[in-house]
Amino acid sequence: MERLRRFRWPITAALVLLGIGGARLLWRPVAKPPPAVPAIVVTTPIPLPTPEPPPTPKPAPLVVYVSGAVARPGVYTLPAGARVADALQAAGGATAEADLVHLNLARRVHDEEQVHVPRQGEPTPAAPNVAPAGSTPSGATGGKVNINTAGLAELDSLPGIGPGYAQRVIDYRTSHGPFRSIEEIQNVPGIGASTFARIRELIAVE
Repeated sequence: MERLRRFRWPITAALVLLGIGGARLLWRPVAKPPPAVPAIVVTTPIPLPTPEPPPTPKPAPLVVYVSGAVARPGVYTLPAGARVADALQAAGGATAEADLVHLNLARRVHDEEQVHVPRQGEPTPAAPNVAPAGSTPSGATGGKVNINTAGLAELDSLPGIGPGYAQRVIDYRTSHGPFRSIEEIQNVPGIGASTFARIRELIAVE
């Protein structure tokens, strides 16, 4: 009995320690869950509308005067890039007396140009020289219109001279040769002294 009393407290203390240790093994702190990561939302980019290209400007039509040996001489509107052959077709085609050998049917025509179809035996007029933009027209001399070389559009620009009288001037110099003086323009049918007085300071001969 005395020996048991001696070891009672150590045994009790050992049991208490053993119980505390077992309790610690059984109790574990609950681990906190990791913080939630916000979800990344992937959105598909909306394509921007493709800008429409500006409309291509259409070339302006050509206005030409067709004269000479054609079925219907007159002023015609042709599409850009038209040829002399197109001008003849618009005027009803060449007549039987036309001289097409010396006429370049493949040449491009230009706005305000006269396309003259010569008759058999008629002197062939030289092809018009189309001056670049901003340059002096071929029928102008020192700011004046040279009535020996001016085309239909240049003659038509003179006061009192419309397309009809302009064509008469061209037909007159084709039949009679170049004008020797500006006064000689009064020999053209329809151009009298009053019209000459209006244009005498605007015309010249060379």
